[in-house]
Amino acid sequence: MLVKSTTRHVRIFSAEVQGNELIPSNNVLTMDVDPDNEFVWNEDALQQVYRRFDELVESYSGEDLTDYNLRRIGSDLEHFIRDLLQAGKVSYNLDCRVLNYSMGLPKVENQETAGKYWLDN
Repeated sequence: MLVKSTTRHVRIFSAEVQGNELIPSNNVLTMDVDPDNEFVWNEDALQQVYRRFDELVESYSGEDLTDYNLRRIGSDLEHFIRDLLQAGKVSYNLDCRVLNYSMGLPKVENQETAGKYWLDN
């Protein structure tokens, strides 16, 4: 039986890719990162996501393969991708089909106004 988790930027399937088809598997997880190409990725950032995925899967070793566990992994990866975005390791793809800034509005530093405006609490 195919078990899956879908978040905005991560899709996880209990399946193997053969040709263009997903073949259900109880032993293999397949991940699709940023299927809508919302971000611009470099190879290092993408490899960091794959390594984090491997770590999370390993942390669930021996547990049942459930929708809930896959959703937890997907959610943790969403947070990890947000951290990469905030650290400047990935950026929004301005040529994306739809710009919705799902991880927050981009931050633009302006040297002319830096330090001139303060928010008082």
